[in-house]
Amino acid sequence: MQVKKFNIKGSRRFSNYWWASTILIGGIGFFSVGITSYLGLVMNLNLYLKNIYFIPQGAVMTFYGLTAIFISLFLWYTIFFNVGGGYNEFNKNTGIITIFRLGFPGKNRILKLKYRLENISSIKISIQDGLSPKREVYLNMKDRRQIPLTTVGEPIPISEIEKQAKDIAVFLNVNVENN
Repeated sequence: MQVKKFNIKGSRRFSNYWWASTILIGGIGFFSVGITSYLGLVMNLNLYLKNIYFIPQGAVMTFYGLTAIFISLFLWYTIFFNVGGGYNEFNKNTGIITIFRLGFPGKNRILKLKYRLENISSIKISIQDGLSPKREVYLNMKDRRQIPLTTVGEPIPISEIEKQAKDIAVFLNVNVENN
């Protein structure tokens, strides 16, 4: 096999669907309570909401509701356009590595980087645990550049990172470095 391709999951992840939906539902709830307090309908809706006046509680709830709705719409926008999705292709036939990613719509939506196989010095694994863990695989180039190959976001299990780095290194016949 002379071509190896790794698909990169973009923003179409379960966690993004979950947060976009949850924030939208909460935002609609806050916004509706704020607007009904402005219209004076809160007293008739529920016994627990009868003490909410538009100034200050209703205005704040309307503001937070609108903010949550806009954040949710942004998340749905990134999910719809699959921002960050793409692939890494290693082709021994042509001697080229292609890194392809999708961005936001516009003239720079598609990011397509190509590198020659002979310019690669090694594959690097970077594992950083803690409050915000990072587990990444990089292409180390001979000119000391490091090109990330893994997705940003959810941490990938260490065994999967090591397997992916090993598969790429064996395929390209280069060493694996650990950070």
